[in-house]
Amino acid sequence: MKLLKKLMLYIVPFCILAASIFFVSERFSADKGRKYYEEAGQILWEIKTNEKIIALTFDDGPHKKYTPEILDVLNKYNATSTFFIVGENAEKNPAVIQRMYEEGHELAIHTYTHPLRTSIPNLLKEIKKTHETIYGISGYSPTLFRPVEGQYTDGMIDAVAKEGYKVVMWSWHQDTMDWKSPGINKIVNTVLKGAKEGNIVLFHEGGGDRGQTVKALEKILPELEKQGYKFVTVSELLEVQKATNKMENNKK
Repeated sequence: MKLLKKLMLYIVPFCILAASIFFVSERFSADKGRKYYEEAGQILWEIKTNEKIIALTFDDGPHKKYTPEILDVLNKYNATSTFFIVGENAEKNPAVIQRMYEEGHELAIHTYTHPLRTSIPNLLKEIKKTHETIYGISGYSPTLFRPVEGQYTDGMIDAVAKEGYKVVMWSWHQDTMDWKSPGINKIVNTVLKGAKEGNIVLFHEGGGDRGQTVKALEKILPELEKQGYKFVTVSELLEVQKATNKMENNKK
């Protein structure tokens, strides 16, 4: 009995250490690097193109107040965009989802309950449930997924890719940080000063007061339009990338 107690003094700390090492390894050594994922075609941050196109994306909605206001602004400038939808919010606001679809916007997945941390099996359940919700409302089957807060591991990317989804991030310099309500001008300046062909811009429509986002869009869209930009969905961006890659391969 005494020997067992002595062994436990060594075994328990060792097990805790081993588990900690595994957790840290799983969480922090999970990124193979942007270059790897771009070449593998599993994650998109932006595309290289000379075409004056830019993709506006919105996370965390739909919101019963702010999403319709955002749709009004987008409609005013004939701008299509991609909405990364939280499934439980879609269930609460089916009419907004239907309006998004009817007005030509792209419906994509941003989990069902917006968990900050979850297991891969549970994430896949969240994705499936959100897919079913979006399809049930609009008849559209989403193909794009954005992880919460842009956090991912190698295992997550592999699992999501096996389910047939493309993971979409955003241009690093085009994170508007609008969820912090930093001020209308700051949101506007982030987008306009950094705007480049093929960019993906990150906005939020849900999760809080998005009045600043709506007002910022009213300034951003006409200015980008004046600069000759066309607003496209992420899938349209991918089509341009595909065509560009095909042309480059033909030249070789």
